[in-house]
Amino acid sequence: MTASDFLDEPPQSATLTDYDIQHVKLYLRLLDADADGADWQEAVAILFGLDPCHDPDRARHVHENHLLRARWMTEHGYRDLLMRAHH
Repeated sequence: MTASDFLDEPPQSATLTDYDIQHVKLYLRLLDADADGADWQEAVAILFGLDPCHDPDRARHVHENHLLRARWMTEHGYRDLLMRAHH
């Protein structure tokens, strides 16, 4: 993933966004890494291509905000995704 592939913070919306749809695989990988107890610094380096030693504040911000959105998807966003799949 390159810097142009993601925003530092996913768009916040009560409904599914185009950004969410484009990043479903990333969200799943973040959730898997979190469930496996992976270190956030390793996850952000692998999934976003960010060096947490070079810019730790940005790296943590990107990781935390995308993980929060990924969790939102498991609680709410998946409904919109399923609705779109059935239309």
